Amino acid sequence: MTVALVVARFYEELADRLVAGARAELSEAGITDIEIFEVPGAFELPLAAKFAAESGRFDAVVCLGAVIRGETSHYDHVCEEAARGIQDVQLRTGVPCSFGVLTVDNFEQALARSGGDKRDSGRHAAAAVLALLRIKERLAATPA
Repeated sequence: MTVALVVARFYEELADRLVAGARAELSEAGITDIEIFEVPGAFELPLAAKFAAESGRFDAVVCLGAVIRGETSHYDHVCEEAARGIQDVQLRTGVPCSFGVLTVDNFEQALARSGGDKRDSGRHAAAAVLALLRIKERLAATPA
C-alpha cells in the first residue's frame, strides 16, 4: 500500500508532530511506502489531496494541518472549506482521505492534540484511512 501525507506547513512544529503520529500509525500497520506533499496552509489541503487521489499512485491520503482561531472570521472559513474540500475529494474519487486538521482556539490546545496529553490527531487521521481501506478491501473481496 502507498499512502500520501498532505501536510499544511503554516505551523511547522505542529505539522512535524502530526506527521510523526501519522507515520507511526502507518508503520505499525506495515505501511512504509509514504510520500509527503507540503502545502502552505489548511486551505490548500483539498486541492493537493485531489491531485494525489487522482494520480492513481495512492491507496489513501492523510491530510494534516492546524488552524488556530484568531480575532477574525478567517478561521471559520478556512476550517469549513478545508473539511468540505477533503470530504469532497474522497467522495468523488473513492480514495479514502482523512481530516487530520486541528481546529483549535490556541497553540496549547494544538500541542495537546498533536501527540500531547489529549490525543494524537496525526495518528488518528492515519487510523481513519486504514479503517476505510479495510472496508473498501472487504467489499471488493465479497462476491455480489
